[in-house]
Amino acid sequence: MAKQPGRTSARKVKDKWKAKGWFSLLAPEMFNRQVIGETPAEEPTKVMGRVTEVTVQDLTGDFSKMHIKLIFRVHDVRGMEALTTFAGHDMTSDYIRRLTRRKRTRTDAVVDATTKDGWTIRVKPMAITDRRIQGSKQRAIREIMGKVITGVAARSTVGDFVRVVISGELAKEIATGCKPVHPISRVEVRKSEVLAAGAPPEMPPEAAPVPPPPVEEELPPAPEPETPSAEELPPPEPEAE
Repeated sequence: MAKQPGRTSARKVKDKWKAKGWFSLLAPEMFNRQVIGETPAEEPTKVMGRVTEVTVQDLTGDFSKMHIKLIFRVHDVRGMEALTTFAGHDMTSDYIRRLTRRKRTRTDAVVDATTKDGWTIRVKPMAITDRRIQGSKQRAIREIMGKVITGVAARSTVGDFVRVVISGELAKEIATGCKPVHPISRVEVRKSEVLAAGAPPEMPPEAAPVPPPPVEEELPPAPEPETPSAEELPPPEPEAE
């Protein structure tokens, strides 16, 4: 008996991209909840924990901060919006190489600081001198950097601490503190990393809309009493004789 040719079963290829939606990535509250990008996912649970990078120039428009990269991590999803939190920052390698040249001394440190709202951040600053210095001076500079960073973090929230790191105010304070040991030509906070996140900054509550005052309905004027006509008046009673 001759065998019948087998039937080819046509398999339907499911397009996974059609089932995915695009979630908008929002920066933390310290950066005014700006939209920093989009990410595709089939469901909100798969967006949790994703990490994205953006430069400070993209957020603030400051061209002089294009070498600073901010790292955000998704911690909450509301609808099609993914809320992120600060996870750390880094500097481009070419910018660091331009700062470190021959006949200079680069002093690095690793400092774990805790903000007043409970965030533990590992900060990695570096100080560059215009000439070679001894190891004893480097140890003194590292100690000063640690004291300055922990002191600034202890009196700041995580938002304020990130601002002083990015703006360069923390680097200026470190350079001022190290000046008695040896003049510092450049200080940079080259990297930071969140080790333990505290309470996320609360979003300001939206003001409830004030209901409009009730509109008083104008009552129609009361109808005037109708005066009966002469035809409707009863006839006069006859007078008694």
